[in-house]
Amino acid sequence: QVRLAESGGGLVQAGGSLRLSCAASGSIHSIPTVAWYRQAPGNQRELVASFTSADNVNYAESVKGRFTISKDNAKNMAYLQMNSLTPEDTAVYYCNARILSTSMSLIDKWGQGTQVTVSS
Repeated sequence: QVRLAESGGGLVQAGGSLRLSCAASGSIHSIPTVAWYRQAPGNQRELVASFTSADNVNYAESVKGRFTISKDNAKNMAYLQMNSLTPEDTAVYYCNARILSTSMSLIDKWGQGTQVTVSS
C-alpha cells in the first residue's frame, strides 16, 4: 500500500510565491518518476513540471522560469516552488508519481490535490 499527499496550497496575491510539497509513504522501494499537474475549473488537467526516470526535468511553457520542481529521494518527497504567481496559475495542483513498491509492483499514484488561488 502506498499513499501520496500534497500540501502547501493556499491563497496568495499576484506576484507572490508558494511551495507545494508531495509526500509519498508506504511500502516504497523507489520512485522512478514524479510530476506536478494542475486543473483549473472548466479546463483539462495539464502537466506543469516533471522528473523523468533519467532525472530529466520538463516544464510547461507557461511556467518556465517561474516554477521549479525538486525532490528528495531519501525522504520520498517532491516539491514545486512557484514564484511570480499570476491569477492564471489558479488551479488544483496534483502530484503524480510512479512508485515501485517493495513487492516490485509499479504503481501509478495520484494525490488528492491542493488548491492554489492567486488573487489579482
